[in-house]
Amino acid sequence: MSEWSLSGSSAADAVGLLRSGMKVFVHGAAATPTSLLQAMAHRADLSGMQLYHMHLEGPLPFLSPQARERFRSVSLFTGSALREPIAEGYADVIPVFLSDIPDLFLKRSIPLDAALVQLSPPDRHGYCSLGTSVDSARAAVDSAPVVIAEINSRMPRTHGNTSLHISRLKAFVCTDRPLPEQAPAAETAVEGRIGELVADLVEDRACLQLGIGGIPDAVARRLCHKQDLSVHTEMFSDGVMALCQAGVVTNRYKTIHTGRTVTSFISGTRELFDFVDDNPLVEFHSCDRTNDTSALRKIDRLVAINSALQIDLTGQICADSIGHRIYSGIGGQMDFIRGAAISRGGRPIIALPSTAKDGAISRIVLELNPGAGVVTTRGHVHWVVTEFGAVNLHGKTLRERGAALISLAHPDFRAELTHRLRGLKRFV
Repeated sequence: MSEWSLSGSSAADAVGLLRSGMKVFVHGAAATPTSLLQAMAHRADLSGMQLYHMHLEGPLPFLSPQARERFRSVSLFTGSALREPIAEGYADVIPVFLSDIPDLFLKRSIPLDAALVQLSPPDRHGYCSLGTSVDSARAAVDSAPVVIAEINSRMPRTHGNTSLHISRLKAFVCTDRPLPEQAPAAETAVEGRIGELVADLVEDRACLQLGIGGIPDAVARRLCHKQDLSVHTEMFSDGVMALCQAGVVTNRYKTIHTGRTVTSFISGTRELFDFVDDNPLVEFHSCDRTNDTSALRKIDRLVAINSALQIDLTGQICADSIGHRIYSGIGGQMDFIRGAAISRGGRPIIALPSTAKDGAISRIVLELNPGAGVVTTRGHVHWVVTEFGAVNLHGKTLRERGAALISLAHPDFRAELTHRLRGLKRFV
């Protein structure tokens, strides 16, 4: 047993430091501190707690009927586990750019009382690592007066702005458990075609921003013939790892963080976690750094690949909700779409299937659903890609945009879209 581990406690004792009414940050994605959340939810004496977090993975006992009256979840970017609670009204969401989240904590707009995080074991100097998720966790541990940790022997030690000295912890619990994994799904024909079209827009020596999901994975699989790509992204998954291992990503021509793959967090398989473990060529930084447009504009040939739930015929992008129902969050889409637009040789790309619900609904619409949030404005949108083609809307009139987007719609919906578009006087 390591000497430092002798100072560890049980999860119940560790969360004994929490008090009713506290504002508490919860580490997210693969770094969700499950053991601490379970112990916290079991404390029947706690009430009036506000839990601030990005998307969480694994069991979330504070959402149980017995606990949800005492713990109020507040998503800064949400995932599948919180969609129903938000829709039902017993959880909240804050619409915010990913790049702005750290300042909410650092400037005390949200004055955190405590942070629950999952860390790697300390090194010989006593420094733990924030591991797979630095994003908003960096600001949380720097601003919260009480930091309580799950130190997991399987959490990778990552490089960049990830270090936290063990002396900063008010309490910690030692665990040895696997991190939640996200395995790539089988590629669909639509995703494959979109991947081909987007890959054609990526030039040699480009710098990539892409996320998780079928389309980013499909794009990554079709970049193996490219040369000297770079990566500067808010997150990545196994597809980027494969490009690094194949020598396609070299980061040789990056104008900032030269030679390094830069990210804010990762989500993927154990192989990915092992890839970033003690890997000096992968740097993790807080999301106000990775998504800072003043830094992104300095990266030549930045290609930002983002998705959408719906796009109207003027180019307005809804990416965070289905009507009034919150699906995810604003996230970093606008940060990177704008950053790529002002990058020299950059290409901002919105890529989406033309339909949803097995072809029953067109994602390209005359107008967005009532309640839909505009994440990327029509003034910011450039390239739009579906399985039916790729068009650049930048500099086009409303009339030209409508025609271009209809060409990307599924053929089953083009006639109706054209008819409805002609009903607007400005398109006559």
